[in-house]
Amino acid sequence: MAKIDAFFKLMHEQKASDLHLVAGSQPILRVDGELERIKYKLLENDELKAMLYEIAPEEKVKVFEETGDIDFGYEVPGLARYRSNFFMQRNGVGAVFREIPSEIVTADKLGLPAVVSKLATLPRGLVLVTGPTGSGKSTTLAAIIDEANRIRKDHIITIEDPIEFVHLSKSCIVNHRELGTHTRSFSAALRGALREDPDIILVGEMRDLETISLALEAAATGHLVFSTVHTTSASKTVDRIIEVFPANEQTQIRSTLADGLRAVISQTLLKRLDKKGRCAAPEIMIATPAVRNLIREAKTYQIPSMIQTGKKYGMQLMDDAIMQLYERGWISGDDAYNKANDKAKFRPFLRKPPSDFTEV
Repeated sequence: MAKIDAFFKLMHEQKASDLHLVAGSQPILRVDGELERIKYKLLENDELKAMLYEIAPEEKVKVFEETGDIDFGYEVPGLARYRSNFFMQRNGVGAVFREIPSEIVTADKLGLPAVVSKLATLPRGLVLVTGPTGSGKSTTLAAIIDEANRIRKDHIITIEDPIEFVHLSKSCIVNHRELGTHTRSFSAALRGALREDPDIILVGEMRDLETISLALEAAATGHLVFSTVHTTSASKTVDRIIEVFPANEQTQIRSTLADGLRAVISQTLLKRLDKKGRCAAPEIMIATPAVRNLIREAKTYQIPSMIQTGKKYGMQLMDDAIMQLYERGWISGDDAYNKANDKAKFRPFLRKPPSDFTEV
């Protein structure tokens, strides 16, 4: 057992999402979205480095010493998997670990609308799960992939940096590929995947133009592609993808995206009042013919109105999802206000005026 495993055990017991280990500081846990210091001595650089290097693959240590950053997956048998990031900082080494539960929770248990599970039945197209870091994107995607793994008889390929949720083959064949270990890049793995007879492809993140182009191509050629983008709403997701391309290609990409996109789930996490933990507030856009026309015609600013009127298709705005959580008594008015897009709608629920002068 590695020395650092004791921290992972404590992290698991405290139901923390992240563990921060930084030279010159005490260990810190993120519990329900807030940082809490562990009663422990200040970590010395040499001691921490030895602790971190004990669990890192040799080739990753070499890359870290050359570049100052690495990502990899680490597993404590019987406990959980951890997405690990090492970095150099002013006082020496630092690391952040995100716990990836060994059990994959269903979309229903996550409190997500029924339409989310239905996305696992799509024959082809592009489905995006978006949100800021730590908003539960990987957990939502894992629930959808698990549903597909259970009900379909297909080949699923995941391309991640690093591998997070591990899906054991059920009705489907599932192959996991990790950047740096099994493939050089998302784009290289995607290019290879198209020759590996896949039905469903999970791309951990659409980071650059080449990866986005290949994901759109895969969706257009009859594959079901899932991926993530760091955006905060459905309309901004569409804009972000199009803006990655040169201006002279954007008209064509609008058409390609309109044809291939099937759904966008943009979500955020809020701290629960009624019990320990957090809950998700998802904005859901289904690519109906009307939505596709807005994308083609560069009228993405009208997408929120289309979502508002598309409730019969399972669509909902982020603010409506937050309002539902507030009305159930699950979240505070302050949290609802802070995470909402239309702040005025939630201002009456505040206990005190907002401190953010930019919202005045």
